[in-house]
Amino acid sequence: MRTHTDEKPFKCNLCDYCCTTKFVLRVHIRKHTGEKPFKCNICDYCCTTKARLIIHMRKHTGEKPFKCNMCNCCCITNSNLKSHMRTHTGEKPYKCTICDYCCTTKSHLKSHMCKHTGEKPFKCNMCDYCCSTNSDLKRHMRTHTGEKPYKCSICDYCCTTMSHLKSHMRTHTREEPL
Repeated sequence: MRTHTDEKPFKCNLCDYCCTTKFVLRVHIRKHTGEKPFKCNICDYCCTTKARLIIHMRKHTGEKPFKCNMCNCCCITNSNLKSHMRTHTGEKPYKCTICDYCCTTKSHLKSHMCKHTGEKPFKCNMCDYCCSTNSDLKRHMRTHTGEKPYKCSICDYCCTTMSHLKSHMRTHTREEPL
């Protein structure tokens, strides 16, 4: 019922955060403590809620229960499906307050804002590298792990980025680079 009244009686004693339930507050406090009690039994991922662990496990199982009714796309979360649907509708509800950039997701806007602020919040824990997007950090981490997830379907070539694979594929099709 508090959802309709905007009443938020549960207050964090470490910051200004307020919420509607004790459970939500307990999860919030884990941001301060760093506690991540839910652990994946396949990889080293751990998180603050069981719901997040269930979503993470879909990456291992390949389960994508949320299906687009306009194309073949299937998503791991309903939120990802909502973002995907914007590719069909053209809706870009997230707008930059500094320039005319607009996009389909809050995370894309947050990354874009780093261009204006110069902020690089994503930091490598193995070297001094910093960047403005999580995807850039993931790509960088492959220089440490040696992971090459992009594989050629014609030969044994594999690489760290999709752009490198596309460039490689031209060697098979004899296409000139753009």
